[in-house]
Amino acid sequence: MSLTRPAPRRAPALHPNPVDDPRRRYVLVEARRHFLAEGFAATRVEPIARDAGVSTATLYTFFPSKADLFQAVIDDTSDEFARQMDEVRAVDGPARCQLTRFCEAYVAFMADPLVTSVFRLVMAERTRFQAMALHFYERGKTRIGVTLVEAITALAARGELVCDKPSWAAGQLMGMLEHPVFFVPMVTGDTLDLRRSHRQIAADAVETFLARYGGPNLDPAAPDLES
Repeated sequence: MSLTRPAPRRAPALHPNPVDDPRRRYVLVEARRHFLAEGFAATRVEPIARDAGVSTATLYTFFPSKADLFQAVIDDTSDEFARQMDEVRAVDGPARCQLTRFCEAYVAFMADPLVTSVFRLVMAERTRFQAMALHFYERGKTRIGVTLVEAITALAARGELVCDKPSWAAGQLMGMLEHPVFFVPMVTGDTLDLRRSHRQIAADAVETFLARYGGPNLDPAAPDLES
């Protein structure tokens, strides 16, 4: 995922519904860039309006305050992340294949530089926007967790897993991925090189998970995704 600055443009006529006005999208793109680079406190509205090709007055017709603009940026980014999470689907097949596909997709998502940057920004402003920060984090966890819980439930029904509480098991698997890929870089500021590749982190998490929850119908010789 990348954040690109839009090319120079000529502002279109005002739309009756501000939400449908393309200038609102230009403002959101530029606002996200400024907030990520400068933080909430240091960001000024005037440069955002200038870079988006609109007047400051026009920006304020869309977003009455900087706080409203920040909220809109986070909501918009959360929607974008949610669409990506919907693509993280387990494939049909043996437990190892399904779980490996999920883990690799989740690791790729959590390691995305934009995801990390937005989480850092939200958490840095959590005292000012605490409810928003909690909503942003929980929405992501819940959206992607549902997919994994459904997969674990189906695999348990087939006897490939033995699991009385799929939500607990899903949380444990996601935790094994989040710690090295997301939380460690968040704490160290990306200065610590991971000793394992993202693919190896996913494979190790699946092995540990299957050692704990593997059922009588689990195929130990099931091929991985490279086979």
